[in-house]
Amino acid sequence: MTEPTKTKNLDQNGLPALPWSRARDLLATQTPKEDLTFFVGTVRPDGRPHSAGVGAIWVDDVLYFVSGAGTRRARNLAANPACSVSVRLNGLDLTLEGEAEHVADPATLERVAAVYREGGWPATVTGGGYDAPFMAPSAGPAPWLLYRLVPTRAIGVACAEPHGATRWDFSR
Repeated sequence: MTEPTKTKNLDQNGLPALPWSRARDLLATQTPKEDLTFFVGTVRPDGRPHSAGVGAIWVDDVLYFVSGAGTRRARNLAANPACSVSVRLNGLDLTLEGEAEHVADPATLERVAAVYREGGWPATVTGGGYDAPFMAPSAGPAPWLLYRLVPTRAIGVACAEPHGATRWDFSR
């Protein structure tokens, strides 16, 4: 992920803008070891929103998440890759917006699987995705697909000192 091309301070109490490095560093240090719940928001074909919890991790400055191929989330992303991913990090609520790209190249799958294994999910690369002894009951059968979030915007609201709220824009 690149550095933001534009930063906007959203704080209405006179606090300074939050640095992107705060969000990036929290993602890097808290995934996959912390017990974090990420939520992916997608758009159904009829325009209604859909949100679901996912296993997500930050690897080499990129946010990745998994999905069963037959899930509503995967079907939505196949039709429209626009999505958001939200998480409560320690001291910072973060929402990333952008497009999800399906990742199937073996080198990336293996690199991300290695990090998932460090966090306790024993993922193995198989059939262009992942298999493991356990997965969310709603995920459907393996292989589970890997997605990379290509962000266009992120919004952070600090719930710990130093407080503040900031929007970071990323241009391609």
